[in-house]
Amino acid sequence: MSTDLDELRARLDALDDEVLAIVGRRLEIVAEIAQVKRSADRPVRDAGREGEIRERLAATAARRGVPPNLAGGLIDILLRASLEVQEHDRVSARNWGAGRRALVIGGAGRMGRWFVRFLDAQGFFVTVADPAGPVSGHEHIADWREAREGADLIVVAAPLGATASILRDMASRPPRGLVFDVGSLKSPLRGALHALAATGCRVTSVHPMFGPDVELLSGRHVIFVDVGVPAATAEARALFAPTLAALVDMSLDEHDRLIGYVLGLSHALSIAFFTALAGSGVDAEDLARISSTTFDAQLEVSGRVARENPGLYFEIQHLNEHGLAPLAALRQAVEAVVSKVEAGDEDGFVALMTTGREYLKSLRHRGAAV
Repeated sequence: MSTDLDELRARLDALDDEVLAIVGRRLEIVAEIAQVKRSADRPVRDAGREGEIRERLAATAARRGVPPNLAGGLIDILLRASLEVQEHDRVSARNWGAGRRALVIGGAGRMGRWFVRFLDAQGFFVTVADPAGPVSGHEHIADWREAREGADLIVVAAPLGATASILRDMASRPPRGLVFDVGSLKSPLRGALHALAATGCRVTSVHPMFGPDVELLSGRHVIFVDVGVPAATAEARALFAPTLAALVDMSLDEHDRLIGYVLGLSHALSIAFFTALAGSGVDAEDLARISSTTFDAQLEVSGRVARENPGLYFEIQHLNEHGLAPLAALRQAVEAVVSKVEAGDEDGFVALMTTGREYLKSLRHRGAAV
């Protein structure tokens, strides 16, 4: 056994290079598989094949002494990378936007940039309309009104207040192309969306239930809210047809009622968590020295929320017509926990946890990730 640290590190570096080279070759084969599947009109996902891969690699890892957790993580990464390659192949090969122009209003923002990339991959010629500045590689204008007449597709990826103003402005001179917003709430846009629809414009409303850093849409949801123009909703759905996203239709009121819990409640819980920590007087370094698995998981989620746009998160809480009910439920739940602890009511505390366990079990049975 060598005792030379530099030599050992050099051998490790060489091995790392070899691992990455092998991964690169694997992805090249995956790209070929994607083309074969597409030509044969076979689905991207094959649950049976994924199960076989997991079993085979888990057995190989066990034989080679690789810890199960490490092996499982590596297998997840490899399979997810394979799906990304195949999904991108489907989106690009479809070339649905060839010869067509898309305008992304607010395209310099984080979610706007996601749509710029997504539409570019579909072959659209994408123009970014954003006073904040250009996006590299794409035509840019500061004022969206300059390009709306020539756009086959207009995506409004602006803050909610600005989106409502833009949609109302469009109603005075409706564009010929498909129009949809990507707002996290729909009730603040209700009047503007319906006014634009009344002009005969092909308008609908979309909510991608993922952030701007997402590449693979497998396991993600995209919500479509029809505002009285079914053909426009169908056209917007077609944009996402080659992806692996789950496409969900719902009414405007149902959307905002459920979003109050899916976004409003989860955001409020994280904000309450880090607000309690920040006001506790406990030094963060002391907490870090003894952190647990559960604490670290909660800290990771809350940290992501803390880094987001506070203005957007306030809009999601404040502008939702159905937003107060989830917050009231959160307050009631916290008070229930506190009351059980203060009273030494073990049976009541156990009942809270039992009820929650059964509810979360029902979510798992319906395919939700919990």
